[in-house]
Amino acid sequence: MRVPRSAADIREENVRYHDIAAGAYDHKWGIDFGAKGRMQVLEKVRKALGRLPATPFTQSLEVGAGTGYFSLNLLRAGVVSDATCCDISPGMLAALQDNSRRLGLEVHTAVCPAERLPFADGSFDLVLGHAVLHHLPDLPGAFAEFVRVLRPGGTLLFAGEPSRHGDVLAAVPKRAAHRLAPLWRRAVRAGPARHLPVHGNGAVPVDDHALEHVVDVHAFSPRELSGLAERAGFEGIRVCGEELLASWFGWTNRALEATADPDDVPWLWRQYAYRGYLALKQLDRLLLEGRLPAAAFYNLMLSARRP
Repeated sequence: MRVPRSAADIREENVRYHDIAAGAYDHKWGIDFGAKGRMQVLEKVRKALGRLPATPFTQSLEVGAGTGYFSLNLLRAGVVSDATCCDISPGMLAALQDNSRRLGLEVHTAVCPAERLPFADGSFDLVLGHAVLHHLPDLPGAFAEFVRVLRPGGTLLFAGEPSRHGDVLAAVPKRAAHRLAPLWRRAVRAGPARHLPVHGNGAVPVDDHALEHVVDVHAFSPRELSGLAERAGFEGIRVCGEELLASWFGWTNRALEATADPDDVPWLWRQYAYRGYLALKQLDRLLLEGRLPAAAFYNLMLSARRP
């Protein structure tokens, strides 16, 4: 019988996982801080809010900021003027600072859990995050902090949260990809990833890959996400979904690539994977998003306003 983990255990596992993952995180997830990355982030903001903001947010706080994908791209796009980034992982924030120095950007950082933010009441006009809520052990406590540090009229925005149905659906291409991985590596002439010990024709993930299922502690229904915001006192709550076909395609390719030495993955394969993902993302946006219920998609987005 599995013993339930405490909130402290989950936080400790998140620190361990994200510290291990920090060095290769941008490469693993294809994180970009150029025109491509800005376009991706702005599109997510537009979907979550229903529009792009007419004027910049003066002071933003990103919770679980990782290596800076959202905040650094929003700074470069002029959507935020002054960015503060917090994360429970010192390793992730060190990578974020390296990225910000390379880009010539100034970002304030703080190592802290989302449930205990070291900021004064009403410090920010935007609190945001990307793919972070599903890691948090105490969601009501975190949402209470989000509303506390926001100014009246301030905006809440979270994107990239796994939906309950989408999480189940995404497991199908992941399992299929892991079974096909030895054949795929042979076809593209790639050796196994250096973090994978080889057993016969297969490979078993260790280090950060082995911990992913440990730190992903939630998947959401749209009603659950909106309920968290409503109980915390937010208004103007909006939940929408994105990526269905693109998520199946993307998860299959990521799962395959995770088993291979990155230096061996051919350029032509990377182009196919990237361009195919973008094409299916456009198909999702044009044909499926707005027509299917939010729960059908892999990712959920939440936006709201502090009264």
